[in-house]
Amino acid sequence: MTAALQALRPSAAETPAGLAGPASAATDAPLPRPSVLLPTCQRLLEGHVFHAVGRKYVEAVRLAGCLPLLTPATEADALDELVSLADGLLLTGSPSNVHPRHFGEDVMDDSLPLDPDRDALTLALIPRAIAQGVPVFAICRGAQELNVALGGSLHQAVHQVPGLRDHREDESLPVEQQYGTLAHGVQVHPGGVLEQVLGLREFQVNSLHGQGVRSLGPGLRVEATAPDGLIEAFSLPSAGAMTLGVQWHPEWLAASNQVSLRLFAAFGQACRQRQQRRLGLLAGRA
Repeated sequence: MTAALQALRPSAAETPAGLAGPASAATDAPLPRPSVLLPTCQRLLEGHVFHAVGRKYVEAVRLAGCLPLLTPATEADALDELVSLADGLLLTGSPSNVHPRHFGEDVMDDSLPLDPDRDALTLALIPRAIAQGVPVFAICRGAQELNVALGGSLHQAVHQVPGLRDHREDESLPVEQQYGTLAHGVQVHPGGVLEQVLGLREFQVNSLHGQGVRSLGPGLRVEATAPDGLIEAFSLPSAGAMTLGVQWHPEWLAASNQVSLRLFAAFGQACRQRQQRRLGLLAGRA
């Protein structure tokens, strides 16, 4: 186990239910919670455009012991300033898809929602965050953004690809059933972040999506696959901090799911380590 992976595995004493910030070396007072950026979606409500993030993602960041900061689309010269203040980046799921022009394709289905403002924000923010050692946890659409930002491509319609199953939700069911149903198992690839954080080789997930990873960007590593072979999780081993994308929804009722608890605990721990480096409390430490 590498030192970086060892650092990601939550200790028995460090559970998300009661994460307390480490004390500053200069004072015995605990540090404030690490700040996590949550890029927003653009939603039209009663004729007005709103910046929006699902409440479940905000609550998941709090579960990780961090402070959620909603981050709207902004001018390019503000991105570096945002990253300099950030201790983590959570890329959320969304009803919208990443525009296929970002991986060299035309739109296959004009009826599906797009969010070009979110694309512009996240695809520029991701490489900056990784370059500055900011931990990145990417979920569903967020995982697809992470892959595309690093040079990967997507299936626009997984259910139309020969050999792959239909991973979409049954929209006739209540949301609680759509997200609460364990759709299939995932096989964890040995030696990666997931195996080290979870200590599992296989588990069930609530995966529901229309798009999916076709090819991973350079340097990305497969962490888990679905029974049909579709990539369900991947990481960036060369990153200076935890950088993990998952296709399923660990944020859904995260406090009652052991896999989700461990994932958000690991993310929270990585964010606290970034915070300490940013504040100069880990000088001289890897």
